[in-house]
Amino acid sequence: MRLRSVALALCAAVLPGAGLSAQQQTRNPHGKLQEQCAVCHGPQGWVPARVVASFDHAKKGFPLSGAHASATCRSCHVSLNFGGVRTECTACHKDAHRGELGQDCSRCHTPRSFHDQTVMARAHQMTRFPLSGAHGAVGCSSCHRPAPQGQLAYAGTSVQCVDCHRTQYVAAKSPDHVAGGFPQSCTQCHSPTTWASARFNHDASSFPLTGAHRATTCQQCHGDGVYNGKSTTCVSCHQPDYSRATPNHVSSGFSTTCQSCHTTTTWTGAAFNHDLSSFPLTGAHRTVTCQQCHGDGVYNGKSTTCVSCHQPDYSRATPNHVSAGFSTTCQSCHTTTTWTGAAFNHDLSSFPLTGAHRATTCQQCHGDGVYNGKTTTCVSCHQSNYNTVTPNHVSAGFSTTCQTCHTTTTWTGAVFNHDASSFPLTGAHRTATCQQCHGDGVYNGKNTACVSCHQPDYNTATPNHPAAGFPMTCQTCHTTTGWTGAAFNHTWFRVPHHGYRACTDCHTTPTNYAVFVCTTCHTKTKTDSKHQGRSGYVYNSQNCYACHR
Repeated sequence: MRLRSVALALCAAVLPGAGLSAQQQTRNPHGKLQEQCAVCHGPQGWVPARVVASFDHAKKGFPLSGAHASATCRSCHVSLNFGGVRTECTACHKDAHRGELGQDCSRCHTPRSFHDQTVMARAHQMTRFPLSGAHGAVGCSSCHRPAPQGQLAYAGTSVQCVDCHRTQYVAAKSPDHVAGGFPQSCTQCHSPTTWASARFNHDASSFPLTGAHRATTCQQCHGDGVYNGKSTTCVSCHQPDYSRATPNHVSSGFSTTCQSCHTTTTWTGAAFNHDLSSFPLTGAHRTVTCQQCHGDGVYNGKSTTCVSCHQPDYSRATPNHVSAGFSTTCQSCHTTTTWTGAAFNHDLSSFPLTGAHRATTCQQCHGDGVYNGKTTTCVSCHQSNYNTVTPNHVSAGFSTTCQTCHTTTTWTGAVFNHDASSFPLTGAHRTATCQQCHGDGVYNGKNTACVSCHQPDYNTATPNHPAAGFPMTCQTCHTTTGWTGAAFNHTWFRVPHHGYRACTDCHTTPTNYAVFVCTTCHTKTKTDSKHQGRSGYVYNSQNCYACHR
């Protein structure tokens, strides 16, 4: 009966109002927990307490799952005051990671077992070192070794292979990694699956293997123990082949750049690609054997001038190249297709052929055997034409610069361009015939003064030019458009004057136009009345002109 009374008192304390008001209330030892006592305690005995299956721990803010479901209450609730228990993992579990990985243990651990690494393995894939191959089966402590206080054992772990595998690197002797200067980036040869059975991928190196090189053993090239910094020049391995090759590579000064002729497929059967040299082969040269050009044993520095091979062809050629002083630059006329049928391109010379010259044979101009240094003046070929032409070029002193009047189209029908001379033709002069001016046979040095042709016009002109003393500079009054209708420009005296237009109105002396009369129109009476009080006034024409210009 006493046990039942105590239980009722405790229930009254846990659930206010649940007990009898007449009984004494007892303080709840579980803090703010509000549950029926029967959830944990039974009538068989107050202790030990047993939590009934219907109790939902999740409603208290912490669901029990995994290993937590089988843990005793006192494992977490060390005090009867259940409300004071923290829910962080570190409240019960010591952080072996010293805070390096944060406070959320669930990122790596599960409630099923603290040592369950399933979540940790997935989380590791999100780090800078995802686990692959054998790394996935390695325990954490294999890489994350215990470190002294203050040093990082997880976040600061190096991801370089050599920091875990240095022992294997140093111990490797076939080949010796240290002596061979092998790089410490192990992934070049090793994989995470297994450390043994390493494979070096030459194709990813600066010297990819091709042809026969792919079947070569490492020892054949690296027998000297040199791996890192190994020379990749062909001759570093093939010096014996170079030294005994035919033709003699050494005496011929062949380049040691073997790949110019050889391939990695086979050393023999080398083929030199002339098209990549300074002398690409074209035409008949492509079918010539090496011996035909290099029979003298000279390969490197061989002259590429045509005459170095074709001197005999040059010496016996027709026309005689030697006596004619032909250039030994054979390609000026010849091609590599064939030596015969040469064609000299005059258009590329200093004397391009035009007009009738293009149909002229070589013999017509070079019949004297002169080719090199042949004069290009017209008269050197056309002297006979110059001597027999009409008008007589010789007596007239015509220039021998034939192209002044003639063209290469035809010798006849020459046209002299007066506009390019010292006497350009204008007006009526342009329709005048050559004979009208040069009927005296004078062409070179012909007088260009107007009166030299127009003396009869001057002598017969009205007013009488000779009697009046008119100057013979005809262009003062006349133009080349027409001889009649001349107009004198009274520079110092405005004309017409008071309606008078005829020259004889003022120039009353026909034989002397320097004399003029003002008093014919301007009477003395009228003039005197207008000059009253004028100092120096004199009534005569000369004095009138002195003031009234």
